[in-house]
Amino acid sequence: MAKSTRSRVGEFEKSLKELETIVEKMEAGDQPLETSLKDFERGMELARQCRDSLQKAELRVQELLEKADDAHDKSSEDGGS
Repeated sequence: MAKSTRSRVGEFEKSLKELETIVEKMEAGDQPLETSLKDFERGMELARQCRDSLQKAELRVQELLEKADDAHDKSSEDGGS
């Protein structure tokens, strides 16, 4: 796995873990309203970051699958299996 890919995966995992922590704190319901609002805002930012990371990963998987299909098609045209 390329370093940048590992870095993105690490960032995704870190963001997801922070988001889970925020959700747990908010579900407990024992923090002041202002803190909850700040946590909600941060949670929305983290959710966006995670969604963007997942969309990039999905596009990368699609690209890899298309390359594999193209290579298979070319191999078939050349008389390979």
